[in-house]
Amino acid sequence: MVATYPKLPEELRVKRLEHPGRKIRMVLDTDTFNEIDDQFAVVYALGSPETMQVEAFYAAPFFNDLSTGPADGMEKSYQELKKITSIAGREDIPLYRGSAAYLPAADQYVESEAARNLVERAMASSDEDPLYVLAIGAITNVASAILMEPRIIERIVVVWLGGHSLQWPDTWEFNLHQDLHASRVVLDSGVPLVLAPCMGVASNLKTSLSEIRDYVKEQGPIGQYLYETYRDCSSDHFAYTRVIWDISVVAWLVDPGWCPSVLTASPRLSDDARWIQDPTRHLIRSMYHIHRDDVFRDLFRKIGKMSASAAG
Repeated sequence: MVATYPKLPEELRVKRLEHPGRKIRMVLDTDTFNEIDDQFAVVYALGSPETMQVEAFYAAPFFNDLSTGPADGMEKSYQELKKITSIAGREDIPLYRGSAAYLPAADQYVESEAARNLVERAMASSDEDPLYVLAIGAITNVASAILMEPRIIERIVVVWLGGHSLQWPDTWEFNLHQDLHASRVVLDSGVPLVLAPCMGVASNLKTSLSEIRDYVKEQGPIGQYLYETYRDCSSDHFAYTRVIWDISVVAWLVDPGWCPSVLTASPRLSDDARWIQDPTRHLIRSMYHIHRDDVFRDLFRKIGKMSASAAG
């Protein structure tokens, strides 16, 4: 059985794929415990109230050496979200547990609080004020919500860190390949999609312990927590940098000039995780570069403002 989706008029799709140019409502879907970059993205979103209103956080599943399976990864991400929002003094923002498993097929969703809440929030949105869904992990929760209620593609814009640059020889990337069925739902459904590729784009977002120590560590409890998180990610920081991938999706909403992009046909996804170009497909927006210094300068300043505000 093949899932069926509403067909957006191309004029509306192109409009939705433009930067909104105003403050937007958003939810953030994150595998928060999987890496150290999710923590920075959560704080960056919370520190950008002039650009976005964070309505909810969703815990996404992940499975690697930090979890015993997708369910454990999701629960650890949920608990990490609780920790970060507590340190930031933002317990007012609701948190929802996401999927405990990946999609069993491209037309079968997985039940979760997060997916149900996304459907509810999306269906309460208007054509003039779509809900922005920032996704920085496996796209399972978002795909499940689309399969539960396909009409939400008319009321949301997905901004996803997933896959590699469309010119990359493969797209065997963690967020995308964990749940190929979910990735295909998002690429095939026609939902307005802004793609932040990893290798070739977000891979520019490198920082070092010395930079985090100089500009983040002394910025209150949240700065100290981010510093410790970065410090503990490696036993040897000599000539070492790490990519903070996930802040890319927040950066595009803050200033699209930092994340140049183009409209292009949505690629198909092969079974061995390669992009298949098909010019007959609907349009998505794909970033092709990111201005690293502008993004980190903005992030560090906002962490400082959050610290000053909390102190005073």
